[in-house]
Amino acid sequence: MKCINCKTENNLKARTTNRGRCLRCNHQFAFEPTAMTGVKITDPMFAKAIADISVNDTLFFTPKQLFYLLDKRSRSRPKFYEGLSTVTGYLIVNIVFGIFFLFFLIPFYIIFSGVSIYIWVMFVINSLLLLKTFTASRSSQYRYKKRQEFAKNFQTLGVIVGIFGIIFSLLSSSFPLFLASFAIGLLSIYLGARKIDKKLANREKFIIDLNQFQGWLNTWTEINSMTTKLLPPPRALNANTAVSPDVSAYSFDRLVVCDRPEIAQFLIANNFHFENNCAVLSITGYPQNIFDTTMEMLRRNPDLKVYALHDCTPRGIGLVDHLRTSPNWFSDSSAIIIDLGLLPRQIIAAGDNIFVLSSESSARDAVQLPPAIRQDLSAEELEWLDLGNYVELESFSAQRLIQILNRGIAGSLYLGSDDSSLILLGGTDSSTYVVDSFG
Repeated sequence: MKCINCKTENNLKARTTNRGRCLRCNHQFAFEPTAMTGVKITDPMFAKAIADISVNDTLFFTPKQLFYLLDKRSRSRPKFYEGLSTVTGYLIVNIVFGIFFLFFLIPFYIIFSGVSIYIWVMFVINSLLLLKTFTASRSSQYRYKKRQEFAKNFQTLGVIVGIFGIIFSLLSSSFPLFLASFAIGLLSIYLGARKIDKKLANREKFIIDLNQFQGWLNTWTEINSMTTKLLPPPRALNANTAVSPDVSAYSFDRLVVCDRPEIAQFLIANNFHFENNCAVLSITGYPQNIFDTTMEMLRRNPDLKVYALHDCTPRGIGLVDHLRTSPNWFSDSSAIIIDLGLLPRQIIAAGDNIFVLSSESSARDAVQLPPAIRQDLSAEELEWLDLGNYVELESFSAQRLIQILNRGIAGSLYLGSDDSSLILLGGTDSSTYVVDSFG
């Protein structure tokens, strides 16, 4: 493993001899991959993830954003048998093994049991290949799109094995082979279809435990000082900060409201409010020290545009309704409210490019959404939510999230015109819009 301090390569013997330190500069290694079970992390891998998520130390990021990136990069690289789980790979396996057994082992099988042994051996090889493909179609090591490919290949290969197995069973007069081939063909169609049909439940699973990641992060920050852009948990500052009367006399044309303080903190830390001349608040009242003053300034602007930014969760989707109906926000205001996302329609339109999670609690919360919120969602969106699916904003990198938000705000410049990328909700008398796509 290469030392991140002096770039010296240290093998396992060197690291062990020097008690986990670099032989050249004596810098402490944070991780020992050979002692880790499951996912193995190295110091260069962790350092590169930090450099990439912060865009070479230019952007602040949340721990969860780093977690998502590491989880993505820790997933299995393509294995040799993945290529064999295709029709082409299947044909190659059968040709190679078929020739091998035919020329080298068939004399032995003919002497003792005849050609039927050769057929059974090939049947077992194909069955093992099918089992590998089926296992891969259910494995959380792979993204949803890849699992779907495995499921389709499993169906195709199962039918091929079933057909040829039946043909050879008739030629060899083997009734057990006929039954086995017929069963495999039917099972592959049934099990593959069950996986493919659930298009809305494209849920993923983390392969890194969040508590495990937090332990890695604690170890890393104790040893290295390369996390200057890592944001701490948002702190509640109850004391109001004094704002100059000259400043508070002005207002903002735009406000971004986040459903969680972590996202609001992330935007403020990266100077999003300065670059876009807008205020950034969370629905929970973050940042508390300037929240009341900022709201007073905002209410003075009759042309205010409010942008809602939230996770694609039942709670997040309820953000716009809360802004529109709560007297503490904009129930009696002429402010235009624009839902930037995340919304189920945006996730569905994006296909397999977004990391979708699922939980029973999310499914329960979705069913309990008020009718006023559910009526603004399509049947497909409701089905997606009721399955327990959800997506977190922090699954997007720091740079990507800021870019998407910038584009969403820019798309509202032509509000009400044919050039607008926004969709009006609730009829012509409504002042609530949604963005049809997230980035």
